[in-house]
Amino acid sequence: MHFGMTVEEAAGGGVTEYIQHHLTHLTVNLKPAGGFWALHLDSVLFNLAIALIFVVVAYIAAHRATSGVPGKFQAFAEIMLDWVNGLVKDAFHGESKFIGPLALTIFCLVILDNFMDILPVDALPTVGHALGVEHLRTVATADVNTTIGMALGVFLLIQYMGIKHKGVGLFFKEWFTAPFHAHGIGAVALAPINFILRVIEEAVRPLSLSLRLFGNMYAGELIFLLIACFTLGAALDHWSTYVLGFAQIFADILWTAFHYLIIWLQAFIFMVLTIVYVGIASEKH
Repeated sequence: MHFGMTVEEAAGGGVTEYIQHHLTHLTVNLKPAGGFWALHLDSVLFNLAIALIFVVVAYIAAHRATSGVPGKFQAFAEIMLDWVNGLVKDAFHGESKFIGPLALTIFCLVILDNFMDILPVDALPTVGHALGVEHLRTVATADVNTTIGMALGVFLLIQYMGIKHKGVGLFFKEWFTAPFHAHGIGAVALAPINFILRVIEEAVRPLSLSLRLFGNMYAGELIFLLIACFTLGAALDHWSTYVLGFAQIFADILWTAFHYLIIWLQAFIFMVLTIVYVGIASEKH
């Protein structure tokens, strides 16, 4: 939940300045020109930290697993794995031992990244400011670079699974023969149309994965910041501060409860679309 703001930002005296400050990344320019070569260091570090925590917890849980009566965490992990495997069986009709674990990994990592948005809006940025870090954004999935990177990883997996299940020849043949099938001169005439449609289809997949997740998490982060602005620069000796403070707490609790649903739903959608796209790529047309 998000309450308050740092002293320096409150002294800045502006809602726009406060929001812009919180939406600015810790950036490292790999080249003087910046632009494409600007690295959002905070997104990378938080994403790596979350991935490391997930790997360590999964490793410990795997080594403590028992064939006897499972503990609470092992039981929860087994329930989650069975649930994901059920989704994989419904959407992916090929044979692959790593699609289920991959889907569960994607779901867990996106969930953990999204849950960083529940931390108080000024908590980690204030710590970073004390350490000399001017800007710090904690929600990696609210950075379009992160979500596009994840979506491109899924995109490469889709191509790999398509080639693996169909072979190189059939895989590239389908780019010119599906979805419209014909023979002879008709196949030649429809080949450019099929190719254009296939290019559009392949381009839409990473865009749908990345922009949906980014848009929802960015909007959620922005709403938390707007709620925090209720008492921006407020004075404790004025009655309106307490009215706005109560409204801020109420709005924060209400939006946090709703945002929990968004966090889980977006992770679920990202996972399911990954499974569906891989399943489609593996089927022969």
